Amino acid sequence: MRLRTPLLSLLALALALPGRAEEGMWTFDNLPLKQLKEKYQFEPGQAWIDHVRLSSLSLGGCSGSFVSAEGLVLTNHHCTRGSIARLSSKDRDMIKDGFVAMDRSQEIKMPGLTYRTLMAMENVTERVAQAVKPGMTEKQAAEARAKALDALKSQLEKKQGLTFETVNLYQGGETWMYGYKLFKDVRLVAAPEIALAAFGGDWDNFTYPRHDLDFSLVRVYEDGKPYNPPHHLTWSTEGLQAGDLTFVVGHPGRTYRQYTLAQMTYDRTAGIPDYLKNARRTVALLEAFGQRGPEQARQVQTLILGVTNGLKNREGALKGLQDAAAMKRIEAAEQALRAAVAQDPRLQASTGGSWARIEKALKDQEALRKPAAHLGAARSTTLGQALAIVRLGDQLALPEAKRLTEYRGENSLKTLRARLSGPAAGMMGMTPGKDLEIHLFTCGLEDLVQALGASHPYVKAMLGGRKPAELAKELVETTQLGNPATRKALVEGGQKAVAASPDPMIILARKLEPMLLALRLKQDALKAVIDEHAARIAKARFAVYGKTLSPDATGTLRVSYGTVSAYPANGTLIQPFTTFAGLYDRHWGWGGNAGKANTDWKLPQRWLDRMSQVDLKTPFNFAHAVDTVGGNSGSPVVNRKGELVGLLFDGNIDGLPGSYFYDERVNRSVSVDVRSILEALGKVYDAPHLVKELLAR
Repeated sequence: MRLRTPLLSLLALALALPGRAEEGMWTFDNLPLKQLKEKYQFEPGQAWIDHVRLSSLSLGGCSGSFVSAEGLVLTNHHCTRGSIARLSSKDRDMIKDGFVAMDRSQEIKMPGLTYRTLMAMENVTERVAQAVKPGMTEKQAAEARAKALDALKSQLEKKQGLTFETVNLYQGGETWMYGYKLFKDVRLVAAPEIALAAFGGDWDNFTYPRHDLDFSLVRVYEDGKPYNPPHHLTWSTEGLQAGDLTFVVGHPGRTYRQYTLAQMTYDRTAGIPDYLKNARRTVALLEAFGQRGPEQARQVQTLILGVTNGLKNREGALKGLQDAAAMKRIEAAEQALRAAVAQDPRLQASTGGSWARIEKALKDQEALRKPAAHLGAARSTTLGQALAIVRLGDQLALPEAKRLTEYRGENSLKTLRARLSGPAAGMMGMTPGKDLEIHLFTCGLEDLVQALGASHPYVKAMLGGRKPAELAKELVETTQLGNPATRKALVEGGQKAVAASPDPMIILARKLEPMLLALRLKQDALKAVIDEHAARIAKARFAVYGKTLSPDATGTLRVSYGTVSAYPANGTLIQPFTTFAGLYDRHWGWGGNAGKANTDWKLPQRWLDRMSQVDLKTPFNFAHAVDTVGGNSGSPVVNRKGELVGLLFDGNIDGLPGSYFYDERVNRSVSVDVRSILEALGKVYDAPHLVKELLAR
């Protein structure tokens, strides 16, 4: 039989996991002030905390920050690349050639974007908990909480005039309401060429040393004028040195470090492999389209970069979950918590069975894997819009209490209506041309038939006896949903307008929606079980450890910290900084632009022409031991003074398992040194007016 490890030994092992020193993406209500004081003799005051929070922005999947008194925002190039691609054309390729507005009149509107600043936070955990009555099932409890949250959201929005969203922390152990100020008039100011912003291509992605000028500047407007933010970050005039303490203030997307072992095992065996299979197929389809000609290659360039980025990221996460030693540490931590719960009668009554309930729900979820992977829009952006419009009309015809969660609350509906009435954005926020959509839709339909079989009800409803290529071409060429006005009329007309619509995409979506809704309800029922028991485990973790651990990332504003530091790899010590000299060395090392082997390290001619004017010692990128993940892209990096010193854009490949666990020995974040941005703007891009604005105090 298996021997039980004594409780104290298990707790000691769990608390001794590698990476505890700098691990954490901390919420602003629970910053690690004691650790910072003890280790770095630094105590950020409330003024410092408020300043960096109010200077930060969520871009929806990325981060950014105000960096001038006139609404200038700094973020990554790859965070605005989709919008820049939409603004580009065959005759004006701003992805390839870059862009700099020489005055305000040249700044280009970027439609469809919403930036947000976190203005208010309110803990509503206890008020929501009061809505759950004894004897409720997991589904009933979830519905009761959702109803209570809808009411709280409406109250707060009416009272404060902000847009609020629900934030679940610690796997549901805490529930907050975050209030945001929204900005919807965003204009492009400057962006480098893709050759600099993604120097090294996919080869260098998630590697270090790096030489990427991955930045862009946009400006936020309000009432037609540049917005004057109450707070913005000032540019550091001193710059960083090795060993300096840095803070990353941004919106990390998702981490799963507080998952149960069963959840991590599911991701290792099913969730991530399914994602990788789909992503590899997507890359192959995009590359096949790009091979048709130069214009087709331009259309898919940004899409391929985005998909391959996610692909490489998830491959690294999977490798982490396959690390036996790491998983043993995670198992030990779970055993320690379960042992502590077993010794407390109150915790055992509420939580003792929660791990088994989650494991059972995951087994039930296995039966939904195949339909969940294939039932949908078959890679058609327009059909995806049609399905969303049909569901919106059907949901709004129901009493609010019976709707799916996202169709409750006026502000949520307002956002959804605006999205459905705007540009028909697909992957990476880009609107595909008809030829690309026909190609993707045809292949998506072929994949659907191969996966489910011609006799499957969804396949029969989708194809109606037609061949995939024939159906895709006909639907894409005859639908009117590419016109935002058409979609707006359907959104405003509701279920009645949808039922009367002769549009072929809408007609098809009406046939598919009942099957998709049935699948969604099954998924929601299982999710309710997992969420309920994950929250119980989180509350038990509070009881045992307190709030000494940061919550999993949820796409909400966090602070991480750590020093600029080297790390061991490839049998040597990897340098903390790269420089302009290293950029040119990497380029010439591949034979320059004439080198036959050089495909990803070529430099635009103006960078070669201006080389003599650039200070080659200027730091370009740097590595620092800061805990970050996807979503942190575009996050400002600040020093002890709260001054801007860097722009986070990546991490090293050793840190990709960071979604599930952190190891401070090898995890490194990679940022653009702001000195390189000034050097490039002033000496390569002829933009002294922007340098002046950025350095203004």
